[in-house]
Amino acid sequence: MLYLCVFLIGFGLAVSGGVTIILYLNLIPAGLSWIEYVTYIATRSECYLFIIGILIISGTIPKLTHIIK
Repeated sequence: MLYLCVFLIGFGLAVSGGVTIILYLNLIPAGLSWIEYVTYIATRSECYLFIIGILIISGTIPKLTHIIK
């Protein structure tokens, strides 16, 4: 049960970070290049939520599959 809650927390973080990254894609038509875009999202702390969420999900999936079997 604990791993399921941790998985869902990781999923929520990944979704919020991913939505933020997609939202910042609107800066490209405003004149930013891809390099400037990547540099910009690397400086935004909320974009790191995506990476943290993916790491949490990756850590809990093996535990969840072991519990389900």
